[in-house]
Amino acid sequence: MTDANTALRSSSSSTWLRFWNRGGWWRAVLVAAAYIGLYLGASQLIGILFAGRFDPADQFGSASTVAITLLLPVVVGSLILLAFAVSVKWLPELFGRQPGRGRGWMWIAPVIVVLAAVLRIAGTDWSAYSIGVVLVTFAAGLFIGLSEELLTRGLAVNLLRKGGYSERWVMVLSSLIFALLHSTNLLGGQALGTVLITMAFTFFFGVAMYLTLRVTGSLVWPILLHAITDPTTFLATGGIDTAAAAPNPLLSIAGISVYLYAILTIVALFLVKGHLARQADDSAPLR
Repeated sequence: MTDANTALRSSSSSTWLRFWNRGGWWRAVLVAAAYIGLYLGASQLIGILFAGRFDPADQFGSASTVAITLLLPVVVGSLILLAFAVSVKWLPELFGRQPGRGRGWMWIAPVIVVLAAVLRIAGTDWSAYSIGVVLVTFAAGLFIGLSEELLTRGLAVNLLRKGGYSERWVMVLSSLIFALLHSTNLLGGQALGTVLITMAFTFFFGVAMYLTLRVTGSLVWPILLHAITDPTTFLATGGIDTAAAAPNPLLSIAGISVYLYAILTIVALFLVKGHLARQADDSAPLR
């Protein structure tokens, strides 16, 4: 009986692995949809459990409010994604050296990200926040980077490559999935126009993160650059997915990065070519 149960578990595991190892765009969308459903459910549950202990109208007013409304949900989301990656035995693929190598022009992407973050740091009114708020916000940023990059530049890219898509389509589809994740802001009461602008920006930013993945050869760098982008943006504007008037000229200059990401996306659509399977030779040149 024990042998039969072991065989059954082994068969189920093999079926699960074969299903995901086939890859394809709809499996990438399925993972993203399942994740966002679980993430939103976890957010609602956390809100219920901690009802009355935070002020939703002033998300960055206290460290506890940031922890409850921003940090805890993305910690849960990160654990969900890591558990899935473990279940399909992809952690070595996702966090190991990426196949192929990027081109020199792709370094433009991480440079823009870093420069924009530095300008936001220099232009933010840090006196408006307590040390606790700043620390918890950056901690949340780390988990936002982990969860969103693991999902899109990790799992989605891996599924698309396993599905045999060209790198141009891998870039576009993974960035589109990233953008669509932010359509759920409508559920929070944001205006349609604001959500569409956010989705456009996240698509362009997603392309920049894909290029960062390619040129650095590691998922760690998109995670880290994403991890400094969100918290510096939140604290510079005073909110999430908001476009407040920039009181500091440095923040206005940082805002130009949006247009640079858009231009870089157009360039990438022409220059990113070829196929890149997971088993490809790392030494093979690929544009």
